[in-house]
Amino acid sequence: MLKTNLATRPFYNERAIHVLVAVVAAVVLAVTVLNVSRVVTLSRHSTELSSRTNADRAEAVRLSTEATGIRRTINKDELALIVGAAEEANALIDQRTFSWTEFFNQIEATIPPDVMLTSVRPSFKDGVTSVSMIVLGKKPADVDEFVEKLEATGAFENILATNSELTDEGLQRATIHSEYVGNAAEPEASTKTATPAAPGAKPTGEGTASPTPQASPENPSPENPPARGEGPPASTAKPGQPPRGGGRQ
Repeated sequence: MLKTNLATRPFYNERAIHVLVAVVAAVVLAVTVLNVSRVVTLSRHSTELSSRTNADRAEAVRLSTEATGIRRTINKDELALIVGAAEEANALIDQRTFSWTEFFNQIEATIPPDVMLTSVRPSFKDGVTSVSMIVLGKKPADVDEFVEKLEATGAFENILATNSELTDEGLQRATIHSEYVGNAAEPEASTKTATPAAPGAKPTGEGTASPTPQASPENPSPENPPARGEGPPASTAKPGQPPRGGGRQ
């Protein structure tokens, strides 16, 4: 069989090419649409952020203007008075919380026999209680002993003894500055263990009941008073003596 191509130009499969071109065009179009939508979204978001920024700037300018106007209307003298009154009120509150009883208990427990406390002046600032004490001692060693005992309690910190001088009576006067933090130690009662009672011992307040005196005709008990109309019992008269009570003969 004779196979001869009588066409004037060669034959190409154009359908596959058209399909490929169409797929590429669809992909390009989809990417383009996605990019356009993304650009629109970002542009809108940028516009919103720009509007918020402008609004915040305007609000900041307005608040700054108001603050400036308020500062101009504030009287500095009155503000200083208010601040001073607040500090005084805080100092009064600190003084009410300061326990003089606890403080003097600490002093009584630590002061040596040859040291005498003559002056105490507490001060309160920024939540810190400072105490200045003036003491008199026979020797400087007595004052040093007092300082060491105060430090051992844990209720006094940053203790400093200054202005040590000799008085006309031959005593050593010293000023002790410290920060008082209160009694940080727990009460001894909470650390001690209760001692168990001895076997057979009776609790306090429970003694052996004393026998109740029996009522007698001569000594009637309070619980059994004599019946109404009955007088006290007659006592037995000794021989040769008239009976008591002045009875009729």
